[in-house]
Amino acid sequence: MIPLPDRDFDVTEVAVPWHQLTGRGHVVRFATEHGGTAPAADQRLLDGVIFGRLGAAPEAKAFYGAMQAAGEYRKPLAWADVEPGQFDGLILPGGHAPGMRQYLGNEGLRRKVGEFWLLDRPVGAICHGVLVLARTSAAATGRSLLYGRRTTCLPKYMERSAFLATGWRLGRYYRTYPSYVEDEVRAALRHHADFARGPRVLSRRGTEADDGPAFVVEDGNYVSARWPGDAYLFTKRFADRLES
Repeated sequence: MIPLPDRDFDVTEVAVPWHQLTGRGHVVRFATEHGGTAPAADQRLLDGVIFGRLGAAPEAKAFYGAMQAAGEYRKPLAWADVEPGQFDGLILPGGHAPGMRQYLGNEGLRRKVGEFWLLDRPVGAICHGVLVLARTSAAATGRSLLYGRRTTCLPKYMERSAFLATGWRLGRYYRTYPSYVEDEVRAALRHHADFARGPRVLSRRGTEADDGPAFVVEDGNYVSARWPGDAYLFTKRFADRLES
């Protein structure tokens, strides 16, 4: 299951997992707030964020085109209709454009995520998607689901660098919330040491054939990653859990 907002999700963080998982024989279902209508990725990432650059890679855009033709994508479930027990895994993708707030801030979706977390099945979160887990409280403790877990997310230096490089033209396009993603995620953890920023990187991305630039954090059935450049390795590690 991959829940999504109606618009503005990150192309790579959805299309790469979809392509890789379906290629390994898994069925990927999608869900939006109201269901029934296909969602749309962040158009700037398809066109090129600024001067035709900083967008998704051609391969990811090709995967997105194929995904748009899939019946599961064209007819998503509604968040309220998702029965967590019917799914073997959950992926929470990211994105930073304004439409992501529908998904990142929805209490109904967080309830479903909390129910799935209790099943102790594979959960993957990448970039801003980690915020959904950070903001979801465990019913038994009232603390974040991430309390006592190790994780990564979009590092502050990446979020700040993207904003400083484009703010003169795009305003707060890269700043979804006043607080940095890393700061909010860190605040949800038990120890500062439970957060892993990973090697510093600004442009090199992992690929299907080269995981060198990529970074993920694995903690039991939970896998987290920082940004689109980690998407291939993230999906491999998530798929390993599904298949074990």
